[in-house]
Amino acid sequence: MSEESDSLRTSPSVASLSENELPLPPPEPPGYVCSLTEDLVTKAREELQEKPEWRLRDVQALRDMVRKEYPYLSTSLDDAFLLRFLRARKFDYDRALQLLVNYHGCRRSWPEVFNNLRPSALKDVLNSGFLTVLPHTDPRGCHVLCIRPDRWIPSNYPITENIRAVYLTLEKLIQSEETQVNGIVILADYKGVSLSKASHFGPFIAKKDGFPIRIKAVHIVNEPRIFKGIFAIIKPFLKEKIANRFFLHGSDLSSLHTNLPRNILPKEYGGTDGELDTASWNAVLLASEDDFVKEFCQPVPACDSLLGQPLLPEGLISDAQCEDSMRAVKSQVYSCY
Repeated sequence: MSEESDSLRTSPSVASLSENELPLPPPEPPGYVCSLTEDLVTKAREELQEKPEWRLRDVQALRDMVRKEYPYLSTSLDDAFLLRFLRARKFDYDRALQLLVNYHGCRRSWPEVFNNLRPSALKDVLNSGFLTVLPHTDPRGCHVLCIRPDRWIPSNYPITENIRAVYLTLEKLIQSEETQVNGIVILADYKGVSLSKASHFGPFIAKKDGFPIRIKAVHIVNEPRIFKGIFAIIKPFLKEKIANRFFLHGSDLSSLHTNLPRNILPKEYGGTDGELDTASWNAVLLASEDDFVKEFCQPVPACDSLLGQPLLPEGLISDAQCEDSMRAVKSQVYSCY
């Protein structure tokens, strides 16, 4: 008997394998179960054009677009994950797809921020009090992300660690369907922040359009006078809708209170909700360590590209370009003051 026929005789075919020996199919992604209240379902319908009866059809349409147009994009295609992008772009398929591509492009092109993105790797930033999420939402149901750049000492660690902490927090917040519908508010306290320190946030501004979250307002307090000059230069480069959501309050906390009521603010900002607590949010993040390890601490597949080209989001500028732009900004601001 030939070697070939002997091989055929001794190697069982798939058809001859017993049922227990057959290779298992890949597990099905978890099915979507809506956690929104009736009020939020109504809000999503009115503000985001989300129709519950068409929701899964829309998710499938986006999934089909990803598979057809970006077959090599390594991304989750779960219903719940894709819904984040549809909601962030009001169920416009094309814009949701571009946001998904931007999201992964940002992760691939900014490895110093996204590699090994997990809470335990950012304990220094979390313990510094650089950022936290207030315990209560605003009247619209938005979580309030409080950022205090004055707590960052540049000699202790690079700016990228702060940006990593911001993205870590955004990733945690966006897991909630309530946040996907309501969005978030940012409260930034620039007390004692110098121009040189503020300019370090240039790269973050340049790569801002790559996350599926709705930022409903950015309230800036205690900003130095020169900050108004910086904002005046940056504002033309922002989308009008985004620019109109920035509010500079200076030291006038009564102005802040017309937007964020005192009962949800800590006493540091004229509120009645006690001392600013950073430990509670840190504990929430640290309790999610395993989730972040699974999502951000795995090797990126070598084929993760767009049609054989490096995966870069549309309009994303390089770090070198960003540094040049920020040098130009600083030069113009110095000449104004």
